[in-house]
This record gives sequence, structure tokens and C-alpha cells, in this order.
Amino acid sequence: MGRLTKEPELKYTSNNNVAVCSFTLAVERKYTKPGEEKQADFIPIITWNKLAEFCSKYFVKGGKVAVVGRIQTRTWDDNEGKKHYMTEVVADEAHFADGKKDSQNVQPAKTNNTTIPVPPLDDLPF
Repeated sequence: MGRLTKEPELKYTSNNNVAVCSFTLAVERKYTKPGEEKQADFIPIITWNKLAEFCSKYFVKGGKVAVVGRIQTRTWDDNEGKKHYMTEVVADEAHFADGKKDSQNVQPAKTNNTTIPVPPLDDLPF
């Protein structure tokens, strides 16, 4: 559970047009050493299909979100032959974690210069 660091990014795969949405959650560490500031980890999240479209439409920068999924590590070689590694959470579920008061202070999402209003939690389709 954490807060979105920026707007979710929705893309579609080139070979079969499957929706994939990526975003990063800032997750506060529970414990800090005395006298230290709170620290956070920045966790990359990936969602697929209808969940990807839902996250893209309703999640906004600064919103608090909880995800359920699995950790995945993938590797690839770039054009220069250098190996890259990426560890991310592939989310099977994603939920709003803000209370009603908190969610009213979050700005609505913007997609292609079009504002998408964030519906009240009572009006969501689930």
C-alpha cells in the first residue's frame, strides 16, 4: 500500500492490443532509526487487461492505493549488449486505500489534456 508518485501510464501491446498500465507506489517504511526522517521505497507496479484500464482511468497522482500481486524479475539486453534487470509487482488486484475525506483532496486524472473526474467511492462500478 502506498501513494502514486505520478499519473498511471496506459499502453497497449503492439502484437495483440492488450492493455498494460504501469505506475509507481511510494511505500513508507514502517520503522526508522530515532532522529531519522521517514523513508519510502518506490515500487514499480504493472497491471494488465481490464485492471490496467481501470487503474488508468481512476487512479491519480498522490492517491493511496493497495495492490495484491506477485513480484517478478525480468532481464533483457539492450542494443549495446548490456544486460538490464527490472523487479516489479504484477498486480492481480488494485484497490483504493484513501478514506472518503482523503480522496476528495486528490486532483482528477488527466489523459490527453482531457480531465477525467474521479467519482465518489459510492459510485464506483464494484
